[in-house]
Amino acid sequence: MEIDVRRIAKLAMLKLPEEQVEAFEKEFASIVAMVEHLPELESADTLLEPDNQMHLRADEIVPSYPRDAMLQNVPKAIAGCIVVPKTVE
Repeated sequence: MEIDVRRIAKLAMLKLPEEQVEAFEKEFASIVAMVEHLPELESADTLLEPDNQMHLRADEIVPSYPRDAMLQNVPKAIAGCIVVPKTVE
């Protein structure tokens, strides 16, 4: 199976040095080979235990950290909001 590491890197918006392409191709191929050798599950029901149901906790409103105290520790705040550097283009 041929894995196009350059395309995967481009889709993930990653800069991949050319000297690492071959190493990543081998690593991805070994991961795919490992997944292909995983045993098949007998049925989807095998992972669920009817006697062990999940119980969620009730949502409760609790006091939060005071905004004024929190804003004293940030480098930059505008209109009561914390200003952070842009991370997405």
